[in-house]
Amino acid sequence: MSTATMTGARAAHSPAMRATARVGLTARAIVYLLMGGLAIDIAVGGSKRPANQQGALAEVAATPGGSVLLVLIAAGFAGYALWRLSQALFNTSPEGSDGKERAKCAARGIVYALLCGTAVNVLTGSAGSTQDKQQAGMTASLMHHEGGRWLVGIAGVVVVVVGAYLVAEGVRRKFVDHLNTGRMSRRTQKVVVALGAVGTTARGAVVGLAGVLVVAAAITADPKESRGLDGALRTLAHQPLGTWLLGIAALGLLAFGSYGLAEAKWSQV
Repeated sequence: MSTATMTGARAAHSPAMRATARVGLTARAIVYLLMGGLAIDIAVGGSKRPANQQGALAEVAATPGGSVLLVLIAAGFAGYALWRLSQALFNTSPEGSDGKERAKCAARGIVYALLCGTAVNVLTGSAGSTQDKQQAGMTASLMHHEGGRWLVGIAGVVVVVVGAYLVAEGVRRKFVDHLNTGRMSRRTQKVVVALGAVGTTARGAVVGLAGVLVVAAAITADPKESRGLDGALRTLAHQPLGTWLLGIAALGLLAFGSYGLAEAKWSQV
């Protein structure tokens, strides 16, 4: 192992990097708690506020002292992204050292880097159109190119697969492998595992539905069908028993946010 690689590996495992990763996990938990609350607003009162990451961050910005909290959230996302990307680069993931785990770390790092960018845009007031409109715009741009509908369809299938993976992780409770359960009491462990199972499964279902909408956009050649997490939740609201389905999804997102706070404390980072 080269000197640069050894230095990078030590940095990835440094106490400062681990602390930053926990801040990032806490930021993610806050976002999902807010998303759950926004989804309840849609179910109960037909709220027009977007129930996605951008909508949640906008809710933070609108509160007294929200700008300071938003700075901390952006910093947390940036730190978590850097931690995951360093794991992928220096092959230091605690989940394993094969190519699959490195790819997962890289993907998570990219996702959190994008979330950091969203937080910065909201903070600076340059968020512009909503995430769903941006996604629809990107989908429309792709469809104007030869083979674009195929690319959009493939992207949608990938999102569906990610959602299915999350559902399986929740049902099988694989997330427990990432927790230091030895530091929990038996009662706390039961509560955290229950929240993680419900929350991860619900999160996966919503992500999978968002992927289905992207596939639908490719099939119908209608970019407006590609509407992200907010569109997925609103699609639930328009189904038979939609209010109940959306309410269940909202509670699932709240459960994932609550689990996220526990993960920030007891994760094996």
